[in-house]
This record gives sequence, structure tokens and C-alpha cells, in this order.
Amino acid sequence: MPVGTSPALTAATRSPVRSTRRPRGEPRRLLLEAARQLFARQDYRSTTTREIADLAQVSEHLLFRHFGSKAALFREALVVPFITFVEEFGRTWQTVVPGETSEDELARQFVERLYDVFVEHQGLVVTLLTSEALSEEEAAEAGIDDVRRALGILGRISSEGMEIRGTRSTRPDLAAHSTVAMIAGMAALRSTYFGTRPPSREAIVDELTQAILHGFLHRDG
Repeated sequence: MPVGTSPALTAATRSPVRSTRRPRGEPRRLLLEAARQLFARQDYRSTTTREIADLAQVSEHLLFRHFGSKAALFREALVVPFITFVEEFGRTWQTVVPGETSEDELARQFVERLYDVFVEHQGLVVTLLTSEALSEEEAAEAGIDDVRRALGILGRISSEGMEIRGTRSTRPDLAAHSTVAMIAGMAALRSTYFGTRPPSREAIVDELTQAILHGFLHRDG
């Protein structure tokens, strides 16, 4: 034994390193989780597959093996959950009985659910703002057109809400999309507006709800 080397260290050095085999599907889950974290704080173009793989502690080779491309990973990590939410919200909206739901409650339900999903997937909002810089092929693979269609559904729901309450507007589509844009902007940019000490979720939702009720619904046309 070399001088100054302990028996324990020698034994540890000679022992083979055992690699830990992850459960089936675990690398995929870790990659999706890492992608959501990174895309939440930086846009699509500035996020690399190496960064995602490193955060997930998974090889970059496995990322491409599971998803094929960064665009496809983005679509599955952010776009698919968003579209699922919109579809579920649309089905829930169809069950609303106008006479049994107050105007305030109707608006708050819409704002709460939409605000929460935009907060959870704020990287999606940021990427949409810069999506024109993507090639047509990459935008299609990333699901940008799917998101735009989903936003159209949200706009329609907002417009129907105005009609339910008998609100007239020469451009109901513009008012509806303005509602969605206002909620998305607050969710994505709240740290820019308020720094590290933003208002509570409840305060933001209440302010957005009042803005929608009195800014869009209660007007002459």
C-alpha cells in the first residue's frame, strides 16, 4: 500500500462505480420538467437542448431520442398542456347556465383559470411574442399555430360571455382578444411590473376581473 493512503480509500477506489438505472419513463419526465422550468424564464430561441438536458441530468442524446427536436419538446412540454386546458375549459363553459351565474362570478371564473394557466406556462406567452423570428417549419413543429387556434377559442368564449350579458360592441372579437391579451400580459410580465414583491394572486385576479367587467362589459358599445 502506498504511503499516506488509507485502506478505506484504497477499497473505495478499487470498487466499481455502479450506475443507477432510472425507472422506465423517468428521463422523459425529467426532460419535460426541465423544459418547462427553462422555458418559463427564457424564450424558446435562447434555450438550448444542452441546457435542458443538463438541468434534467439526462444526456442530450436521450433528449433527441425521446423528442426528436427542441421544437417537438417545446410542443409537448408547454403547448399540449395549454391546449388541453383550453379544450377542458371550453367544455366547462358549455355547462354554464347564465341565469344561475352572476356576472362577477362568470368573469372571475374566466380570469382565474386563464391567469393560472398563463402563469404556469408563461414561457409559452413569451415565445408567442417572438414567434415571428421562427422559421415556418420550426413554428409548425413547435405548435405555434395550435396555440393561436386555442387563443381563438378563448377569444370566442370571452365574446360569448359578452353576448350572454347583452353587451353590444362593433368589434366583439377585438374586445374578446383584448381580454385574453391583458390576462396573458399580467401573467407573463408581473415580475417586470412589480419586481420580487408582486401583489397576491387574489389581488391581481380581482383587478383583472374588475377591468374586464367595467372596461369591456359595462359600456355603451
